Amino acid sequence: MPHLMLAPIALPMLTAALLLLLREEQQRLKFGVSLASTLMGLMVAIALLQWAHRADTAAGMGVYLPGNWPAPFGIVLVLDRLTALMLLLTSLVALCSVLFSGARWQRAGVLYQALFQFQLMGLSGAFLTGDLFNLFVFFEIMLAASYGLLLHGSGRARVQSGLHYIAINLAASSLFLVGAAMLYGLTGTLNMADLAQAVPQVSQADRGLLHTAAAILATAFLIKAAVWPLNFWLVPAYSAATAPVGALFALMTKVGLYALLRLWSLMFGAEAGPSAQFGSLWLIVGGMATMAFGTIGMMGSQRLTHLASHAAVLSSGTLLAAAGFGQTMLSAGLLYYLPSSTLAVAALFLLADLTERWRNGGATRPPYESDDDAPFLSPELVPTAGLNLDDDEQVLVGRVIPAATAFMGLAYLTSTLVIAGLPPLSGFIGKFAMLTALLNPLGLGSSAGSAPGLAGWTLLVLMIGTGLVALMALTRSGIRHFWAAPHRPTPQLHVFEGLPIALLLGICVTLTVQAEGVMRFTTATAQALHTPDSYVRAVMSAAPQSGPLAPASAGTPQPPGKEAAP
Repeated sequence: MPHLMLAPIALPMLTAALLLLLREEQQRLKFGVSLASTLMGLMVAIALLQWAHRADTAAGMGVYLPGNWPAPFGIVLVLDRLTALMLLLTSLVALCSVLFSGARWQRAGVLYQALFQFQLMGLSGAFLTGDLFNLFVFFEIMLAASYGLLLHGSGRARVQSGLHYIAINLAASSLFLVGAAMLYGLTGTLNMADLAQAVPQVSQADRGLLHTAAAILATAFLIKAAVWPLNFWLVPAYSAATAPVGALFALMTKVGLYALLRLWSLMFGAEAGPSAQFGSLWLIVGGMATMAFGTIGMMGSQRLTHLASHAAVLSSGTLLAAAGFGQTMLSAGLLYYLPSSTLAVAALFLLADLTERWRNGGATRPPYESDDDAPFLSPELVPTAGLNLDDDEQVLVGRVIPAATAFMGLAYLTSTLVIAGLPPLSGFIGKFAMLTALLNPLGLGSSAGSAPGLAGWTLLVLMIGTGLVALMALTRSGIRHFWAAPHRPTPQLHVFEGLPIALLLGICVTLTVQAEGVMRFTTATAQALHTPDSYVRAVMSAAPQSGPLAPASAGTPQPPGKEAAP
């Protein structure tokens, strides 16, 4: 099993290399290879999740030394429950994105599938790596592939937003390097577990420099996590991307969040001495401001792609604000909410492509304004007395809805429930778990309703308020796209387009049905995240494997057939 930890990185890398050898005319073959590889990656992710959560491993830890050098000198890959969760989420979104691209979007440009696999390689490596230097390497692989994917399909809007996207991410990469270099100068290491041991030992004279380095590094991650006001690039870029790329990009904001969770819990946890909980207030305030920005953006959005992009911002802000409290039960709730919101936003990106194409008779981009109104309603949405007929004297209410239209409408309704956090789906359960943790940090039977403080009450109000506003924005858009369309032809829905949406939303339903088991998993994940001793011990105690030629009594390997010198 430890060797299987290489598969999420090596499999897409080898697949991308193979796809580069195939000609662009072989679209079906390239799609089949990419789909098979992504499906294999999903099976690997499931196996790794089961391994990390096995009953005989309390910490759920796996450490792999690719170069057979011990930490902190060599490259380290680390698998715990959080990493396994992110790998599984990546594989699920990637599989649905690949399926959707097979209908039409992979033919809109060259090297789509190869770039897609390189993107998966960068994402998986960022989740698995155990040191900052390789985190930067995988970030750059991920970003380099995303530049090409964003420009896929060409067009002025993609080029313009792509330039902004590239510029801001290059600036973030520069901040990443500066912050990592400062940390290395202070601690002498870039291994995450070794950093957790070194931070409490930093002298008081260098403590301010340490906090500066951490703030610079965190800024790079916060840009990726779309925190306000550093998220001005996200909505134009994500809304301009093709639908399968937008769905995958919904996951990329969670990479920044993952890096913050991992490094902040290791470096500035309860055992960090004078630096304990450094930056928590900034995370809370920044997350709340991002929630407000995302909600206002949803209310002002006219296009579904803009609505989905602002929903991704709202989800990221909610997770950042909750993470800043550093509470175990609150982190368990946010880890449950993270996959639910990501899957729903990804489904909304895919659904937006189908809806806008249906709305505009095949056009790729809808107008900002429309004069479509429900024919039997007044402009104030009040039923007109005695009018339930169209121009051909056919009944409007009670007419049979085509299957494709019904599917798209139900999918939009399900996405709305999850994003807005309404019962009975997983979005509500995740928000309810976080609200419960805010009001009762030690549990319902222990804390007796301890006061959450000003920050806690503010987050509570924002969670409820942003959910209500998101519901209003999504409902308004739903009426506009699905109700006020009397003369629109029946949508043409390809199997490769409907199946990924059904799969993404079906997983949200599964998370609801299996909420108890999933919450047990996220609670164990949060407990391990906020008690990083097991992580540090597992990484620092991982020993290199002896070579097959090394005798048990000798210190160095000997040639075959010879004994060690006395």
